[in-house]
Amino acid sequence: MADPFQDVDSAGPEFIKMFADAMDVRQSDPTMEKIVATYLGMLKLSDDSITIEIGAGAGAVTRRIAAHLQPAKVVGYEPSRGFVEEARNRVQGAPNLTFQVADGTNVPVENGTIDAVVMHTVLTHVTHPEKLLAEAFRVLKLGGTLIVCDADFSKATFSNFANDPLDVCAKEFVREFVTDPFIVSKLRSLVSGVGLDLVHFDVESRVVTTKEQMRPWVEATTSQMCERGDIGKELADALVAEHDRRAENESLYGYQAFATAVARKPEKKP
Repeated sequence: MADPFQDVDSAGPEFIKMFADAMDVRQSDPTMEKIVATYLGMLKLSDDSITIEIGAGAGAVTRRIAAHLQPAKVVGYEPSRGFVEEARNRVQGAPNLTFQVADGTNVPVENGTIDAVVMHTVLTHVTHPEKLLAEAFRVLKLGGTLIVCDADFSKATFSNFANDPLDVCAKEFVREFVTDPFIVSKLRSLVSGVGLDLVHFDVESRVVTTKEQMRPWVEATTSQMCERGDIGKELADALVAEHDRRAENESLYGYQAFATAVARKPEKKP
């Protein structure tokens, strides 16, 4: 099955609503708030600057960018009309923020007119990440900043012990919902490969212990396995129940790693 995040609108309104909610929950996690706050703190922009997020989804991160940079202009570009509608509905009191439907390889702005570009958990869901990075290079001003934050899905786990059945949900999510789980290992070379200068790279661990944070992984994967006939509804329900049981007795342990790369478009040589 192809990664549904490559064509969110075809996945249907229930998928859009579920993952729009999930993105809001994930971003409210203290670790994710810290990651975003840290990289936004590296942006030193004027009030007349323009920042765009490519692959904005339903706007969970875009809203934080706009709040951090206000009154500077922020635009979230997202190819899914469903996500853009969700993003617009979730905006409150952000006059400097707008959302538009646009593909990340063809952003409707002129060359060299953007001060900063953000890509948050986007490159893991595209087949040609270098094309999005090249587009960021095109639209950035000389000296402009690119920020890429993405998950190392190759390290994602729900394991509490060897052969933990709940970990199947983590592995199945990566297999079914992620295009390239190893993007983080390629990130530095991809960024430099389009002509940007890498100035910062780090990785932060995210540990999931509460019911809301990664429950959609379990719900979505067990539902798909049940629909395919891989497992019965009884096992699907049991895996969701086991996730909730662990959350309630404080034994739930999910793990992700998030990398942040900050790069700049070189200034023109004298």
